[in-house]
Amino acid sequence: MEGLLDHSLRDVLTQVPGIDRCVSEFIRITDMLLPERVFTRIVPELLTGGRTAAGVPVRPQLLGSDPACLADNAALLATLAPEGIDLNFGCPAKTVNRHRGGAVLLDEPDLLHDIVAAVRRAVPAELPVSAKMRLGNRDTSRMVACAQAIEAGGAQELVVHARTRIEGYRPPAHWALIGRLRQAVAVPMVANGEIWSVEDALRCRAESGCDDLMIGRGLVADPGLALAIARPGASPLDWARLLTLIERYWGRIATHVSPRHRAGRLKQWLNLLRRRHPEAQQLFDAVRTVNDPAQVDHLLAKVAGRQPAGAEPPTQACGSAA
Repeated sequence: MEGLLDHSLRDVLTQVPGIDRCVSEFIRITDMLLPERVFTRIVPELLTGGRTAAGVPVRPQLLGSDPACLADNAALLATLAPEGIDLNFGCPAKTVNRHRGGAVLLDEPDLLHDIVAAVRRAVPAELPVSAKMRLGNRDTSRMVACAQAIEAGGAQELVVHARTRIEGYRPPAHWALIGRLRQAVAVPMVANGEIWSVEDALRCRAESGCDDLMIGRGLVADPGLALAIARPGASPLDWARLLTLIERYWGRIATHVSPRHRAGRLKQWLNLLRRRHPEAQQLFDAVRTVNDPAQVDHLLAKVAGRQPAGAEPPTQACGSAA
């Protein structure tokens, strides 16, 4: 979820129990060895023991198609003591795919093997190497070959997004096909795709045979979802707690997002949150045409029932929503 689910949102979402591990947004590897500062900028958790403030481990994810270059960067990344290294063979973005990255590589099982094997050899044996794939590029004809290639390369875990690249994020997710992959490989498998509720999680487990689930957009839309899945009967995340998380997120993005883009980030999250929380719809409506961070500060303070810092809120000029 590039452009939204970064280290700030990871920090906020892991404040709620139920998440066992996070995977970072992808780090694009082309033809050069990246400096350490790139890894720590995208995954600043590397500077705090590889964990979020709540103590949840974060696994950096690499994306690329050059086995040797990926291996060199993985070796450098390993010196920063990550919890593990993940490889992205699932991104459906057209720009990424045009440059031979992500899910388009699922047409080349031999290359998947070479990438995983090169990275596995380049990092210490005790450092986990995992991968994420889709069911295929245009169809599912190579899905077993891809999973077997990734396993043979030495991956210790495989996350499967239960759609092809061309299906993007359109429902449904084909969880039962993950079950077929589980019969073809022995590597531990994690099911992913179209998990928006506890009921979805239960059906995904039943159809895929996977105990472990990866949740992306569903967790962003409902930050209490992982807890509800992990602990049946746990109290749902109420609006007061969620509003605290929203304010924490707003405070964090102020430290690394330029002022003109901050409101847009908040609107992105609220746009998903309103799927599950009516109060988020009201807050989204309030900030929809607001782009001035000071104005957003006052609106959040008002919703939270706090006295805004400073005097009267500034006059908001007309402008389009980010």
